[in-house]
Amino acid sequence: MIVGVPWWVFMMILFIFLSGYMAYRAIRAERKLEQQFIEREGNIFMERIEEERKHKETKKQVSN
Repeated sequence: MIVGVPWWVFMMILFIFLSGYMAYRAIRAERKLEQQFIEREGNIFMERIEEERKHKETKKQVSN
């Protein structure tokens, strides 16, 4: 006992902080995954827009 507090109380406090740290790491990893997904979907969308633009330009040139 340190200062009249049992050792298991210190262990519980340590586990609480450890749990908070692990939750923080999980949240950061989740945000990173979400950002990668958003960027990938954005690139797909931009490619689709570019293809549509090229398609319209070729269609316009053929009709002239």
